[in-house]
Amino acid sequence: MPQSNSNDSEMVPSIVLRNITMDYPVKSEEKRFGWDTVRALDDINLVLYEGQSVGFFGQNGSGKSTMMRIIAGAERPTTGDVLVKSQPTLMGVHAALQPRLSGAKNIRIGCLAMGMTPEESKAAFPGIVELADIGDAIDRPMNTYSSGQGARLGFSIGLATNPEILIVDETLSTGDAAFAQRAEAKMKSLINSAGTVLLVSHSPKQLETMCDRGVWIHEGRIIADGEVGKIATNYRQWANLKGANKRKDAENLIKQIETDYQSPSICLETSR
Repeated sequence: MPQSNSNDSEMVPSIVLRNITMDYPVKSEEKRFGWDTVRALDDINLVLYEGQSVGFFGQNGSGKSTMMRIIAGAERPTTGDVLVKSQPTLMGVHAALQPRLSGAKNIRIGCLAMGMTPEESKAAFPGIVELADIGDAIDRPMNTYSSGQGARLGFSIGLATNPEILIVDETLSTGDAAFAQRAEAKMKSLINSAGTVLLVSHSPKQLETMCDRGVWIHEGRIIADGEVGKIATNYRQWANLKGANKRKDAENLIKQIETDYQSPSICLETSR
């Protein structure tokens, strides 16, 4: 049973990350035959709970997608412990769909791959088509789809099993406003049934609208965790400073935010 030093003692954890680091080998530019190590995540400690929608802030290369893949089980961390209440469903722009097959065939294959019976797949088909809203394209090969159409279909297939833990990595940024509203309604339904949603986006406004908790990852470290509106405001301020080439001010803001952050102390108790 995981415990943390937060005030969430009555909440039920759905995801626990303890002392997570992730290193990748890269070819050294200085060593002729050697390799260097790049640390993508550095001592990550995080507890997420049932009924939460959590938005992840951070620039490209900060470690957000790496963390999502680790939570989903797609990658193993170099060190640390990962505990999840149930198998997460990871949905990203590059969903594992078959480009030469039609959208309809991908729906059937995707549902079966997620453990549905043929009967359940057939019953889920109309709802998936309605949510994706790609019209006659459903009968065309997916290699004729726009990135938005493919992302919407992959997202809709992933929701068909009503996952307890849903990870959305940039998928909604490729859709239109109407699809985003339908997707938000689906995710709220999941949260209301004690699910957990993790949303990665480059849009602070989208995270602020769809989430109640925010986590800011900077250069592989969590530097802020709390109410999403406050984190969105700080992130915008930092992005504006960086965009105006006020590097020193941007660095000082990061230092101040990181100073205010306290990483949770997590103890994992084993049953005897």
